[in-house]
Amino acid sequence: MIDIAWIRQRPDELKESLVRRHIDPSIVDTLVALDEDRRSKRTLAEDKRAEQKALGREIATLEGDERISALERATRLSEDVATLTSDADALDDEFMAAFAPLPNPPHESVPMGRGEEDNVEISRFGEPTSFDFEPKDHLELGTGIIDAERGAKVSGARFAYLLGDAVMMEFALVRFALDRLSAAGFTPVVPPVLVREEALFGTGFFPDDDNQVYQIPGDDLYLVGTSEVPLAAYHGDEIFVEEDLPLRYAGFSTCFRREAGAAGRDTRGILRVHQFDKVEMFSFCHPDRSWEEHEFLFSQEEALIQELGIPYRVVNVCTGDLGASAAKKYDVEAWMPAQGKFREITSCSNTTDYQSRRLKIRYKGEKGNRLVHTLNGTAVAIGRMLIAIMENNQRSDGTVAVPEALVPYTGFEVFAG
Repeated sequence: MIDIAWIRQRPDELKESLVRRHIDPSIVDTLVALDEDRRSKRTLAEDKRAEQKALGREIATLEGDERISALERATRLSEDVATLTSDADALDDEFMAAFAPLPNPPHESVPMGRGEEDNVEISRFGEPTSFDFEPKDHLELGTGIIDAERGAKVSGARFAYLLGDAVMMEFALVRFALDRLSAAGFTPVVPPVLVREEALFGTGFFPDDDNQVYQIPGDDLYLVGTSEVPLAAYHGDEIFVEEDLPLRYAGFSTCFRREAGAAGRDTRGILRVHQFDKVEMFSFCHPDRSWEEHEFLFSQEEALIQELGIPYRVVNVCTGDLGASAAKKYDVEAWMPAQGKFREITSCSNTTDYQSRRLKIRYKGEKGNRLVHTLNGTAVAIGRMLIAIMENNQRSDGTVAVPEALVPYTGFEVFAG
């Protein structure tokens, strides 16, 4: 959630940020009016309450008609206080319903646009892999170790079984990532994947992305689409010691996404599925160092992908494709030979104080308590990384070479479906 000061002190700047995100800026005028109205009614209610209390003390000294008249006046004041308070409460609800979904103002370096075609490429690693034979896609290469057909039979579309060498590759990737991140100062975490609504609201996934989340109605719980959610909420309503920042975590979890609105897109294989595993980086840091921290997290992503030898490009995601909580996001897009194009495999976002304000996560500094900044980045999204490895390391006989960095974890150098 953004700072209320944007409404009260910088409404024009907020309008400009919404225009950059392709959102109608007139909502700002509505919010300014609502904020003034609710504060006015709340102030009037407090004035009436103070008047009521003063009259109560005066009544104790009155007798006869004066006392009766004063009591009647006190009754009217009580009714006025109740009405004004009720009106202010209703306006608070109306204000928050419109205010809470406002997205984080994008950083000045974020390109304006809407859609993948407006993302700006800022770097590349390696050259797109070429072959002297017709490359197969991961599902053709994974016959026997990736079973989407039976996944659909058991669970429906966008589910798959991993078997044999694919399973060993998954856990090799997990351990590879956790070993590298542990050495870089991240604490490995296995968080809960069922969370309360407050955690999803706190991280900015509610209310805007609620159509992507699986709900367990009987228990009032939700399945997370990323371990970013439980990692962010882990320190909810806590105050850090400034010297302890940054606090960095690497969370491994299964993730669940409904993929609403993705009908007909990437239905083949395991690129876009409802259930997948992922190692996610998360950082709580000092607000003065969050952009430096953003680059640090992203450097960890790049180091992992480079060690695996996967060709990729980096894009600065445009304003229209940013999630509500992100002020800036980098995507890494790996070359997918079977598709003949780059596809996203990881991302890295700075959400500044958007999540920490909702979750009330602060640190104690010389000038009192201040909100921390939170950042997140994908270390390894297993399914997509497995696709990139298989398609870029395939051989003419249909086997796949294991990246050298993973061989100590798999115990084999080549695998086949």
